Amino acid sequence: MLGGLFQKFRQGLKRTQETVFRPLGHLLGLRKLDEAQLEELEDLLLQADLGVHAVDRLMERLRSDMKRLGEVDPKAILKEELLKLIQRQPARPFEAGETQVILLVGVNGVGKTTTLGKLASHLKAKGEEVLVVAGDTFRAAAIDQLEAWGERAGVSVVRNQMGGDPAAIAFDGATSAKAKGLPWVLIDTAGRLHTKDHLMKELDKIRRSLQKVLPGAPHRVLLVLDATTGQNGLVQAEAFKQAAGVTDLVLTKLDGSAKGGVVVPILERLKLPIAFVGVGEGVDDLIPFDPEAFVDGLLDA
Repeated sequence: MLGGLFQKFRQGLKRTQETVFRPLGHLLGLRKLDEAQLEELEDLLLQADLGVHAVDRLMERLRSDMKRLGEVDPKAILKEELLKLIQRQPARPFEAGETQVILLVGVNGVGKTTTLGKLASHLKAKGEEVLVVAGDTFRAAAIDQLEAWGERAGVSVVRNQMGGDPAAIAFDGATSAKAKGLPWVLIDTAGRLHTKDHLMKELDKIRRSLQKVLPGAPHRVLLVLDATTGQNGLVQAEAFKQAAGVTDLVLTKLDGSAKGGVVVPILERLKLPIAFVGVGEGVDDLIPFDPEAFVDGLLDA
């Protein structure tokens, strides 16, 4: 399984490798680095969007080890320190049981609806029954898109007309899943900015509706983030986390970013586990986040 994940991450992180980590090759192969080489290494790591804090920690470790030991293995140190940073927020496995509700939230254009469709396919491929709820009633295209994903994955879709009440649709979906004993209910929501109070209150209304059917619902709230925005979206995401009760992250479009290292500051700042990452357009390109596979893919080990 790890080998397959490594290949997925390696392919998805190709742009980051080509623009940042391939130029690092001549430095990572050295056993002694002078100050000019250390500064070059630092600049390249910052270009990967690893974040100032992580890069400072990596450089401090390199300098300390060189002073103490004389020679170092920069690539091994980089891998070890990245894993330490990433593994601080371990993801919870998605295990079937009693009916669990997963709510997907995020700003416009991050790929929530596509992510939900891929997640439904992922769970269905594991032999688990899934009900999908088209809760984004602001866009007719989102409803149609989910229906297409439902047909593709072989799962049922609860929908209403455009402009319908998302809380009512969520209630209907949860009620249906509970009656049928289905393990998973995946609910799409409209893209929204955390500064729009009425839209954030709508999420509260959805939560209250769900809890009338299933106490504790939604059991997971996935915040979908677009990797191509880099660290620019982090402040917004942090506010969204506070407003929506987010439990897990999904990082989409990782294959489209030349700064795949953004995973590190995202985990550091939001202090939430990454459940899945999107590394392509295919139905199988939403994969569970694996720290070792990610770091190996990043460094092309």
